[in-house]
Amino acid sequence: MRISKTHLLLLVPLLILVGVGILNRSLHEVSPFVACSTNDYSGLLEPGATLALYHGEEFTLPPILLAENVVNSQVMGVAEPSERYIEVDLSEQKLWAWDGDKLFLESLVSTGLPWWPTPTGEFRVWVKLRATRMEGGEGRYYYNLPNVPYVMYFANEDIPGWRGYGLHGAYWHNDFGTTHSHGCVNLPVDVAEKLYFWATPDLPAQSSSVFATNENPGTRIIIHQ
Repeated sequence: MRISKTHLLLLVPLLILVGVGILNRSLHEVSPFVACSTNDYSGLLEPGATLALYHGEEFTLPPILLAENVVNSQVMGVAEPSERYIEVDLSEQKLWAWDGDKLFLESLVSTGLPWWPTPTGEFRVWVKLRATRMEGGEGRYYYNLPNVPYVMYFANEDIPGWRGYGLHGAYWHNDFGTTHSHGCVNLPVDVAEKLYFWATPDLPAQSSSVFATNENPGTRIIIHQ
């Protein structure tokens, strides 16, 4: 069967669209989205790092964030650690920390923007960091944020830890209750601090970071629409 020039001209754009779709799918499979990159898991503050960059805007960190005299005060819950869990509702942009059937705290949050969505499902905290530098995005949406406070990265079998999703305090905006992030769950700093010391894994005395283990597992996190 012979294909006319007219039919050929109609087929070319279609083939290009199909090819782009396959390429985009392949790229997504090979290099899935990373919410943020963290290279330092010590949890230690960077005292000299006072300048932050977020979406083209530079600003100085509030001095209180650089205070190193935070006392480790693990909060003892009413329920066993295995019965505590954190619930995040993406539709309402709210978080609840449940101590068994009792509410420990409730807060507005800022989760991922539509093009950087926060994943849904059931997760576990795999590491807690008193502070760390977060970097990610690109172009006008690039960010480099030192001393992000009270970080709890979470993961599951489908979303590995290296993809950089976490709950943490946010000092670069005050728009809680609306989507704002690159996929993480942003919290007011004072709320993030309370949650950090309430959730597991339990933080050893005088430590600035802790990884979850079988003996010291991380708190369960449920994220839904």
